[in-house]
Amino acid sequence: MPALPSWLTEPLWDQFAALLPPRSEFDPAHPLGCHRRRVADRIVFDKLLQVLRFGCSYEAIADTTCSATTIRSRRDEWIRLGLFTRLKQIALEAYDRIVGLVLDQIAVDGAITKAPGGGEAAGRSPVDRGKQGMKRSSMTDGYGIPLGRVLAGANRHDSPLLAPTFDLLDGLGPLPDDITVHLDAGYDSAGTRTELDRRGLHGQIAHKGEKAPIQASRRWHVERTHAWQNAFHRLARCYERRALVINAFFDLADTVITVRSLIRRAWTTHRWDRRPRIRR
Repeated sequence: MPALPSWLTEPLWDQFAALLPPRSEFDPAHPLGCHRRRVADRIVFDKLLQVLRFGCSYEAIADTTCSATTIRSRRDEWIRLGLFTRLKQIALEAYDRIVGLVLDQIAVDGAITKAPGGGEAAGRSPVDRGKQGMKRSSMTDGYGIPLGRVLAGANRHDSPLLAPTFDLLDGLGPLPDDITVHLDAGYDSAGTRTELDRRGLHGQIAHKGEKAPIQASRRWHVERTHAWQNAFHRLARCYERRALVINAFFDLADTVITVRSLIRRAWTTHRWDRRPRIRR
């Protein structure tokens, strides 16, 4: 069963393959020159998409074409080369060029998910009877395109994660002069307002103790993005222990979300050879 439809995986793979360094089919340093061929990168890439989407273990997804050890070693190799981060950046640049990022309206919010295996980004969850959990402080544009995230233990409050989340804006290039940040009542504090003023940002913050429907502001976009990310079961129930690997999976998921949104929004305005027959 494919993890994603072909109209989405093919452009992802085409761009990812362009980032891969050249590799020989056999290891030229092997003393006998008669060892097995290198497993194709496309096979490993598809396996990683399945792990991300279905949340299964590497052993469960391994078969005669690719072992669990190969999946892990190739994953770590690609992380060292920074390929997942670069892939996400290219997707954001393409989206901004074709559709346009809404950077004058951004939203930041935290989400807690399960982390049964513990690890560097895990802590006692206050909403899950003290079990191991992970919090991500995510930032999106005005439509909900993920711009980045900061990982922490589930026991961390949202407010201290706001400053490192805002630091992610530095990697987005030129920004509008007036940026409005939409935040929920968890950020209703003097420290948050001081941080916004220091960076020259305008804040639209829900007030504690006052009932307000989520439609009252534009922060629902980040809530929807959390739901998109949680559809990737490797992120909703994370067994990875290293923050480096978790961020790589998040980068891959954010790339899928960005490319999918790009295809859907450009479907009515653009034409290309492999354009889906119907709007997805």
